[in-house]
Amino acid sequence: MITHSVEETIAFGRTLTGLLAPPRLVLLRGELGAGKTMLIKGIAAGFEAASEEDVTSPTFTLVHEYRGPKANLYHIDLYRIDTPRQLETLGLDDLVAENSVLLIEWGDKFARFVRDRDVEITLERVGENDRKIQVSSR
Repeated sequence: MITHSVEETIAFGRTLTGLLAPPRLVLLRGELGAGKTMLIKGIAAGFEAASEEDVTSPTFTLVHEYRGPKANLYHIDLYRIDTPRQLETLGLDDLVAENSVLLIEWGDKFARFVRDRDVEITLERVGENDRKIQVSSR
C-alpha cells in the first residue's frame, strides 16, 4: 500500500482493526519520521480507543494507553530502550491480555518481539509525503 499524505496514512490505519483484533502483538518498523505514529492514530480511531488528535508519540513516556470498547491499545516506543534490563522495568508482560493490542515501535531491537509478533507493519518514506506500508501476519 502506498499512501500520499498524512491523512491517507491515518485512514489506512483505521482499516486495520479487523487484522489487529485482540489479543495482538504488533511490531512497527520504520525510520524516524516514517509515519508510525500517524498510522497508530488511525488504528486507535478505528478501535474507538482515542481520537486521532489524542494520539501522540510516546517517545519520552515510552507507553501510552488508549482504552476503548473493542480493545485496550498500548502504544509503546522502545527507541530509547537499549538493554533487556531497561525493557524489563517497563513491565510490558503485564499489559498482555485478551483485550489488548500492543503496538510496539522499535521492537525489532529485541529478539523476543520479533519472535512473538502476530503482525508486522513496515513503513518506508518513498517521497516527501508518500509512504509505502507493508503489513504481514503470521
